[in-house]
Parts: sequence; structure tokens; C-alpha cells
Amino acid sequence: MSCILVTGGAGFIGSNFVRYLVNSNLYHTNEIVVVDKLTYAGNIESLNDIKKSFTFIKADIANRRKMQQVIKKYDPVWVVNFAAETHVDRSIDGPDPFIHSNILGVYELLEACRLHNTASGFRFLHVSTDEVYGSLSLEDPGFTETTPYDPSSPYSASKASADHLVSSYFRTFQFPTLITNCSNNYGPYQYPEKLIPLVILNAIEGKPLPIYGKGDNVRDWLYVEDHCDAIYRVLTEGTPGEKYNIGGGSEQTNLDIVNQICDILDWASPDPFSQGGFKHSSLIEFVEDRPGHDQRYAIDYSKIKNELSWEPRYDFSKGLVITVLWYLHNRQWCQMINKRR
Repeated sequence: MSCILVTGGAGFIGSNFVRYLVNSNLYHTNEIVVVDKLTYAGNIESLNDIKKSFTFIKADIANRRKMQQVIKKYDPVWVVNFAAETHVDRSIDGPDPFIHSNILGVYELLEACRLHNTASGFRFLHVSTDEVYGSLSLEDPGFTETTPYDPSSPYSASKASADHLVSSYFRTFQFPTLITNCSNNYGPYQYPEKLIPLVILNAIEGKPLPIYGKGDNVRDWLYVEDHCDAIYRVLTEGTPGEKYNIGGGSEQTNLDIVNQICDILDWASPDPFSQGGFKHSSLIEFVEDRPGHDQRYAIDYSKIKNELSWEPRYDFSKGLVITVLWYLHNRQWCQMINKRR
């Protein structure tokens, strides 16, 4: 059997990708090995329903000796790196973990793989973000793969650094790398500090729904299952040395997002004490904007569409309903995560 190594596989997107591999029955012909440090946002419980379908190793990708041991033992044909610190606010409060995981960790993982690369058809895919490109005005076209990098936060700067490292390993060592830059993801198993799950869970509990500034910052939103499908397409059909932007084609302001969640909850989870008069949107509170808050992100995913015949299947309204209902029906998982916050 060949091995697929997924680093950061207990996080939000990583766990969804592992589930995507299992649901695609790839674990019958490929051994799936998940590596995760299990920091605050990594939850092995997110994979409980499929835990017999993969091997789990608790490890930090910045530990080269440990990663060399893993690479030597399992000799993966694919390495997909999701491992990263990802929350902008946390990077402003304390950049150190972002430098450690997102730069040093990627370097050590690259070296561990490069120094033991025996599998035929080996590929190293690094999962990155649209935030490396900086901010757009409302009139600007979407980011393309050739848009210059202009990161605004310690988080996006650390991801930009990692992208450059990965790209350099292809150019210098002919190491078969791929990079994907995605727009904002949403869906099941997302850690509650991010906008959509935070709003859903706060609204359910009758807590304030904080919105930065005027709520007019615009993001492109990508349903996580679509993202996983795109990553697999790049792994199997992408050209080594290339990067591919992955977008959802669903630009929304933060305020629009919150209002749509409130509308869904008004019919899916009405307040039992209101006798029909309560609106979840009454919980909205505008708070002071965060430093360096980018105005707009938008992805032009023409390249992956034209070259690899991929495009998103979920429109935002459908994906958001699925997401809200998932959080409503998985309160036990949410409560467990909230106890750790």
C-alpha cells in the first residue's frame, strides 16, 4: 500500500480532508497517516467516527528528527501540509507560534521529506491562504497566481514566507512541490474563534455577536468540502512547481454573513422564551476594528478551472445552511471545544 501523510490532519480543513480521503475509499489502497501537534485548534475527536481508517501520530512538524522518523517509516507518496497557526487576532497578540509553525515547521518538514524522498510519484502539497496577497479595493479584480505578495499581519506574513520556501525547493532542488492558496473556508468542525462558528454558537446561547468596524469587510467564502475536492484534484493532476488559487466565487461582507446566519437560526432554532418575537440579529454588536484589517479578499480561480476542470459545487446559501444545521446537531462537539477555550 502507498501512504498519504496529512500534517495538521486534526485541524478544521485537515480533518475534513482526511474524511474526504476515507469517504472516497482511498484508505483501502492507501495507508493514511495523520500527524498533528494537537494545539488548541487541533482536535482528534473531530475524527472519532473514522479513527479506524488512519494512523495517528502526535508530533510537531518543526521537530525534524521526529518527522524524519515518520517519513522513513511510512515512505509517503503524498505529503499534504495543513499544519499551521491560522488566526489573525492571535498572531497580533503573539506572533511567536506563527513563526515557529508556519515558517520553521514548514522548513523542517520540507527538509525531512527532501532528504528521504524514495516514493515513486512523490508530491508535497502546501496548503496556503489568499491573505498572502494583501488587501483589495472593491473595484479590484480577484487575486491570481501572479498577484504580488503583500501580507498585512504576522499570520499572513508567516504563510507568505512558507510559500516562498516551498517554491524555492522546487526551483533549487527540483523537489516536486505544489502550492494552493484558498479563500475563507467554512463548514463542519471549524474552531469557534472563526467568524461563522463563533456567530452560530454565540447566537444559540444568546450572547453578543461581535462585528469588527462597520462589518463591510469583504471575503470570498469556500465550503470546506469543495476545498478538499480541489486539493485532491491538484494532487492527482496538478503540475509540480505550480500554484493554484482555490476560491468559492461567493463574496460576502461580514455583516451580510452574520445576518444570514441569524435568519437561518430564526427558523431553525427559535428562542424558546420569546414567543415568536425574538430575532437573533438583535444580538449584533459593532466593536472596534482590529489593526491592519484587510478590506477585501477575492480569488480568481480561472487557472484551476481551466487546467484541472475544477470549480466549486456549493453555493454559499446552501453551504451556510448545511453548516448552521451541523453546529445545531453537534452541540456535544461544540461544548467539548468550548471547555478548552
